[in-house]
Amino acid sequence: MLDEQILQTEQNNETVTTEKSTGFEPTITDSHNAARVLEENGIVYEGDIELGNIGFCKIEAQQGCLTGSFCIPKLLDVQGSRYRILFFITSDKVVLVDDDGFSKRLVSRIKRRKSTRYKTKEIFLFNFIAEFMNRDLEYLVQFEKKLMELEEAVHRDHTENFQSSIATIRRELLILRGYYDEIMDVGKALEENENHYFAKKHLKYFGTISDRAERLMNKTSHLLEYAGQVNDAYQAKVDAKQNSNMQSLTIVSTVFFPLTLITGWYGMNFQNMPELESGYPGVILLSVIVVVACIIVFKIKKIF
Repeated sequence: MLDEQILQTEQNNETVTTEKSTGFEPTITDSHNAARVLEENGIVYEGDIELGNIGFCKIEAQQGCLTGSFCIPKLLDVQGSRYRILFFITSDKVVLVDDDGFSKRLVSRIKRRKSTRYKTKEIFLFNFIAEFMNRDLEYLVQFEKKLMELEEAVHRDHTENFQSSIATIRRELLILRGYYDEIMDVGKALEENENHYFAKKHLKYFGTISDRAERLMNKTSHLLEYAGQVNDAYQAKVDAKQNSNMQSLTIVSTVFFPLTLITGWYGMNFQNMPELESGYPGVILLSVIVVVACIIVFKIKKIF
């Protein structure tokens, strides 16, 4: 997965491209020209070429080719739109169908960064898929920093907008974990080499893709666990505040309950009560004694 802003600076307007360099070269087209390009390359595809319907990464074996799709979250908008690519693999060809120009920009980026060209389709596929995850570890580290900042904010009682922030992070991490799981399955399917399109000595490249995706998925799972711990710390803070408030209310209620009882008794004005004529100071003294006694008990019990 690559930064969209970086990739857009490399886009051009060609719809069908075969890059010119030594070694293996893929064919890149868009959905409008895909049927013609597939026919020219001798590939029979019975499904509909609708990139908008692609919802996840997968690969499957069909008669005469391997076909699959990539649905890649954008680095700057994980919960938003995605790069959607259809791909077709035969014994000697790789055709990519992409309406966003992402594949072409990606291939150009790989060629500029690699000192040597990919000599086989296996090496091309390895570089192409690996480039999806080229910056993902760095991106996951940013998630870790955000979670550490949220955790520090919780400890300092700066919890404004905490719930919305942690919810956004968890949703994005869940999306990424599912994405890495799909890429790992694609790598394993390529490594199985069901159609025998790949040389055995090059299958290790696909195993590397699976391993890398698995490591990223494990990192994402770890971050999800960390996010859960930060959220638990926040909930503990909230519970502690609620308990403190309830304790204060309990203390107030405990103090005023006997005072309420006293005022209830002396508010009845029974005929033969000895304090009716001169009992007001006595009631005040009794109330003060009750309050002082409650305070002493609370101090002994270390309630406050």
